[in-house]
Amino acid sequence: MDKLERLLNLTAALLDADRVLSAEELRRRIGGYPEAKAAFRRTFERDKEDLRKMGIPLRVENVPGADPPIEGYRILRSEYAGRDLRLEPDELAALHLATSIVRLDGGETGLHKLGGAVSGAVDAAEVGHVPFDENLAALIAAAADRRAVGFAYSGVERAVEPWRLSFSRGHWYLAGWDRIREDQRLYRVDRISSPIELLDDAAQPVGTPTDPANLRGWELGDGTPTTVRVAVDPDQAAYLHHLLGEDSSRHGETSVVEFKVRNREGFRSFILTFLEHAEVLDPPEFREDVVSWLEALA
Repeated sequence: MDKLERLLNLTAALLDADRVLSAEELRRRIGGYPEAKAAFRRTFERDKEDLRKMGIPLRVENVPGADPPIEGYRILRSEYAGRDLRLEPDELAALHLATSIVRLDGGETGLHKLGGAVSGAVDAAEVGHVPFDENLAALIAAAADRRAVGFAYSGVERAVEPWRLSFSRGHWYLAGWDRIREDQRLYRVDRISSPIELLDDAAQPVGTPTDPANLRGWELGDGTPTTVRVAVDPDQAAYLHHLLGEDSSRHGETSVVEFKVRNREGFRSFILTFLEHAEVLDPPEFREDVVSWLEALA
């Protein structure tokens, strides 16, 4: 879990709490902190300071009934939301964090566009340069409220129950349950080609979201996994199988390797790294796709 996601989860937990929460309770609820006690304390103190720098009214109170006294924390929605907002407090909380600690395209924050004001924001360089997409607000709110969403993606209408939004490799990704395909899918938010439409309540239990940071190029996509067979020169087979890991199978001592592909563009780029030492065998449409792509480059 990166800093952006941890701060987002921390703010959401504090806003949603009906009582003050101790540091240890917050650690158990949101995760993402170091296991060692001293390291956790240092990280947690930095996170509290970052929230304060962003103007978030973090309250510090004693946990009721604790003996000896234990310091606890909470954020009152009434103090956080302020007035004249066009979003609900929990929606604005997500956007406030996401837009306050990163530098967005255009030099202004998405929060500013939605009517919020950022005071004393954390240095954007600490996290990085992140593109802003207007669909992010609706997706974050839908994930928090457990609502399904509809949108167009790759020319197809989708109905998705959002599980998680994450930022990786310069892009925002939405992981969730695709109702039409009845399976988990991963979508690149900037490739959504329509406004987000809120649908009914989510029905599928939240599963373990796909983390785009752990995926290779040919795995990043929303397509149905397709098993491909690639022949490589004998002296390259062991290396290819090593790169693919447990998700591939090698046929004895032969130079044919099988693995699953979701993203054809990522697959083509990967195979090209082997130059003339690799050949796509199956399925035929993948072989034809690679051949056509190479002929167009020639």
